[in-house]
Amino acid sequence: MYVNGTGGLHMDSAKSMAKKRILLKISGEAFSKGTNETYNFEILKDFAKTIKKCTGSGVQIGIVSGAGNIWRGRQGHDMDAARADHMGMIATVINSLAICDFLEQVGVSAKVLCSVPMGGFCEGYSKERAERAFEEGKVVIFAGGSGNPFFSTDTAAVLRAAEIGADMVLFAKNVSYIYNRDPNIKSDEPLFKYKQLSFSDILAKKLTAIDITATAFCMANNITIHVFGLDDMDNIIRTINGESVGTVVCGADSIVLAE
Repeated sequence: MYVNGTGGLHMDSAKSMAKKRILLKISGEAFSKGTNETYNFEILKDFAKTIKKCTGSGVQIGIVSGAGNIWRGRQGHDMDAARADHMGMIATVINSLAICDFLEQVGVSAKVLCSVPMGGFCEGYSKERAERAFEEGKVVIFAGGSGNPFFSTDTAAVLRAAEIGADMVLFAKNVSYIYNRDPNIKSDEPLFKYKQLSFSDILAKKLTAIDITATAFCMANNITIHVFGLDDMDNIIRTINGESVGTVVCGADSIVLAE
């Protein structure tokens, strides 16, 4: 069952969270924020410590990483589009290995499962392997995207969420809300941030915060997504606790603007 995060969970109550399984999609850009390097290692350390707090309260965590800090398929310009996307899929493996390493540094057991063969670096993905890792108390990091070109890591995230029966789907972005336009581009158009949106609103308004294929999949499968920024790592905990953070995207046809 998918829930919209209003269940009043608390990090000090391991019993209430023991059955919670979270799929967290984190943008690759979040790991390089504030630096021209591929990684801001302080952000990776803070991220790992935050995940440790969650797992310490009984939450099962699955993670899908984007690769915008390394390579996006659309950067390929005149390259074969499938090959450019293959490079992006490999970049997600690099990020997944980095996440795994920093989690292990803070004492969190983690396993990287890849949708494409990468036997020298990590195991191949299967639902059975993921379930086994969750049962062993490990954070499961899903690498390689969906395993197919032309599909974003947003789509890979919601696919994995459906496969593992996630109770909550969190999208940690480099912006705090979904906006009516890109907040980083100057424009005469008024800027609005949304507290709640429906998937049909995103499609109708052609908002780009979530990939269109992922949006359609969530709408068809009644999956609620929580979109928020990683300017404060504790937003992950707050969202799991049911606090009002960022934008909730769901099937309800109602728009709520944030103040």
